[in-house]
This record gives sequence, C-alpha cells and structure tokens, in this order.
Amino acid sequence: MDLPTTERRAGSFQVPNVTRNSHGEILESGEHGVMQKTHSKTIGYLLWIFGFIGAHRFYYGRKITGTIWLFTGGLFLIGWIVDLFLIPSMDRQAAVKYQAGHIDYSLAWILQTFLGPFGIHRFYMGKIGTGLLWLLTAGLCGVGYVYDYLTLNEQVDEVNRRR
Repeated sequence: MDLPTTERRAGSFQVPNVTRNSHGEILESGEHGVMQKTHSKTIGYLLWIFGFIGAHRFYYGRKITGTIWLFTGGLFLIGWIVDLFLIPSMDRQAAVKYQAGHIDYSLAWILQTFLGPFGIHRFYMGKIGTGLLWLLTAGLCGVGYVYDYLTLNEQVDEVNRRR
C-alpha cells in the first residue's frame, strides 16, 4: 500500500495541504483523514443514465434507495433528475465508507453488470470457488446475480481490507 506524503505550496493565496501517494496521485482529505478515491464519477454518471432503475445508487452502496428507485422508476423520475446533482456527494461518501485497494470498485461493477451471471467479477476478486459456481449455474439462476448487486461494494471492501 502506498504511504501518503503531504506537501504545502506557497503562493499569494493560501493553498490547503495536498496529499499524494508514492505514485504522485493526489488523495483527497476528508473529515475522517486522508481518503483514496474508490468509485468513479464518470461511471456514476454513466449509470445515472439508467438511474430510474437505481443502478447508480447501487454502485455507490445505497441499497435501500437503489431498490426504491428500481421499483418506482427513480421515484417517478423526479428523484432521478435530482440525483444528477447528488452524484458528487455520493462519490465522496463512498470514498469515506469503502477501502481503496488492489481490487477496483468500478471494474468489479462493470464485470458484475455485463458478465455477472458468469461469475467473472468473483474471479477478479479472487473468489475462485464461487466464481466457478456462478459460471456453472448462471449466477445461481439469477438469485446470486441480484445478491451481488446488493453486496458488491461490501465484498470488494472486505477483500481490500484483508490485503
């Protein structure tokens, strides 16, 4: 894991501390300390296009409202439009809640969305046994696919915290 370093640049106006990892990537500072980006706003906005089914809310770990959006058409499309402006805050909250690591949340979600019944996202996370089970049973006949939509962020977070 990269250890962050902190730098301060002088100038005619005050610049807040900028924290970078060993690769030079800027890490954001939050009220809970330094946090690394876990989710992508670009993916969040792409999923927002399908937001009336709650895809972006599931992506950011909001299972309850994702389910409500799924069954109400994004709260009758009004909540869907409001979410266009809420995605940046959902992105920041996900960065505080979930652990960044070698398993990328966005890639895991893309694999789950398009290849989920084949268990490719599970192979990616190192879960070979359940990956084979998903592959042989089409994601346990779709039930496991839905389960993974509800729990994928927690699964990636658990794997990232272990390593």
